Amino acid sequence: MSRPQHFGWFLARGFGPHGWGHPYLDWNYRWTEPALYQDSVRALEQAGFDLLIIEDAPSLGSPRTIDLRIRHAFGGPKHDPLLLAPYLFAATSHLGVVPTVNPAASLPYTAARQFATLQHLSGHRLGINVVTDTGSARHFGIAPQLDHDGAYDRAEEWLAGIRALWNSWGDGALIADPAHGRYADGALLAPVQHRGEYFSFDGPLNAIPFTDGEPAIVSPGGSGRGLAFAGANSAVQLALAPLDEKSITEYRAKIHASAVAHGRSPDDIKILFAIQPVIVSSPEEADRLVAASRHPDEAAIRYIAERQSSDLETDLTALDLDAPLDLSVFGEHVSHGSIRRLVGAHDADTPLRTILAAHAKLGRISDRSGFVGTANEFADLIEELGSWGNDGVLLWGDLHPVTVHRVLDDLVPILRRRGVLRTEYAAGGLQANLRAF
Repeated sequence: MSRPQHFGWFLARGFGPHGWGHPYLDWNYRWTEPALYQDSVRALEQAGFDLLIIEDAPSLGSPRTIDLRIRHAFGGPKHDPLLLAPYLFAATSHLGVVPTVNPAASLPYTAARQFATLQHLSGHRLGINVVTDTGSARHFGIAPQLDHDGAYDRAEEWLAGIRALWNSWGDGALIADPAHGRYADGALLAPVQHRGEYFSFDGPLNAIPFTDGEPAIVSPGGSGRGLAFAGANSAVQLALAPLDEKSITEYRAKIHASAVAHGRSPDDIKILFAIQPVIVSSPEEADRLVAASRHPDEAAIRYIAERQSSDLETDLTALDLDAPLDLSVFGEHVSHGSIRRLVGAHDADTPLRTILAAHAKLGRISDRSGFVGTANEFADLIEELGSWGNDGVLLWGDLHPVTVHRVLDDLVPILRRRGVLRTEYAAGGLQANLRAF
């Protein structure tokens, strides 16, 4: 019997036009209404998943690249995932829901009160995916956008302020004793007078204390500063790394070292590697898909170019696909990490068409060259990760019932029989489920 692991779903497209560009658009779900997402989270909870993380980007990008991002709905529109969360909590009883929040977009007192409210309403199942997007400053009436590390400094201060407000009700402050007619003791509330580099506010918070822990903090950053933030603050790290033993053990060692450096135990943070599997019915079908992807046609190349154009806020479709990619086409606003992911290991003389074709190519789970395979083959991979000490995985994809069932229908029974996937939940909400193993 294998050791159990934690499972989550990463809604990579955010609260946006689900189904757009796919045949399952004709299921006639309305992406702006909750039924689509409620149907899906019920399936995730039935499967025994710990949490759903909802990606978000509050901005459509720079004015000159907005059309690139919305032309095919790759980069927007996106509605606020925090406001979707109550509908998902209402449809489930155990699943954690983790909307993405940008510290630049919400003042600490407002954020602390909203998060506390959702934590109580959900039975302590709220998580917060803290992102430090620096390109949205113009929307929020704040100072010019910060650099990478400065944005993390602001996020640290924001979260520390929120936690101070959450803890502003001291032990015994909430009495709630009808027999003696006493609800609370104001003398036990801390004033919380914060005057920092980025925020100034006073407490105490107008929300009662938590009974089963604070909302779980999730972080996605892979830079040195991002890993330090995770080690100091997070209950879950959304991890991106090659899924080989050396890469995984080195990544986990960095996170654990950061946790220890900040006075925490390595067990305080669960590291979940994001994977986008393509589950098929047979090894022969997997081989067919992989072989077909080796020679992408013009439509496939253009589709990849359009997706990359949205992420990079640069119109790759307007470039000569048969000429080398000139990196000077990317402005200063474009993430260097996104450029590196586009180019990969290719050199400066590689034609753009070759770079894009590499993103269209698929690989087999069975030989660890990719993520196309049967449910049994994917379960083998999950067990292998567990043998290296892995905490769990985030399955990456749309939150559409068609997508969810396509991935999980055959996989869940196999993982349960192998002892990898939970069969029951702990009492006490998301934090309790994360601590269960």
